[in-house]
Amino acid sequence: MTDFADDTPTPIHEPRVWSDERWIAQVIKNEDDDGWAVSMTLHGESEPALVGPWTMGRDKKNPKPLDVSAFNTLVKTASEVLRRHEQQLHAQLNKNVAITTADGQRLRVALAIVPDEEGATATLSAQDDLGQELARVPVPPTFKLTTDSATAWAQGGFEKPR
Repeated sequence: MTDFADDTPTPIHEPRVWSDERWIAQVIKNEDDDGWAVSMTLHGESEPALVGPWTMGRDKKNPKPLDVSAFNTLVKTASEVLRRHEQQLHAQLNKNVAITTADGQRLRVALAIVPDEEGATATLSAQDDLGQELARVPVPPTFKLTTDSATAWAQGGFEKPR
C-alpha cells in the first residue's frame, strides 16, 4: 500500500508480512518441502533481494510470526546481499592495471564498461602516478584489459586499440 499524499509506502506489521519505507518481508510456504521461507524485496522491485528459510512456530506447522527484531535483521542481511552484488558488478565492469612504460613512467590504465540495453559502451583511460589523465579513448566493451594490452596501448601513443 502507498500513501498517495507523499508516495511513501504505508508500514505493515502483520505476522506474515512486515514492511517499512524501503523493504517488504513476506513469509511464504516453501514449495520444496514442508517448511517456510521469507523473502525480502525492495519496494518497487519485482524480484526479492533475498530468500531464505524461515523458522517454524511452536506448533511445528505454522511459521513463526515476523516481529521488529527479525525484520531489522532481515533488512540488514538483504542490504548486505545487495551491497555485495553491486560491488561484484562494479568489479566486473571496472578493471585497472598498473604498468611501467619503456621510459620508466608508472601508469594506471583503466577500463570502464557502461552496460546499456541498447548496447554497452566502454572507455580505456590512462593516468600518471599523480592521477593526471594522459589519454581516454572509446573501446569495444569486449576489450580485454591486461598488462600486455595496456603496455601496447601506451607504447602505441595511446591510439585507439583495434
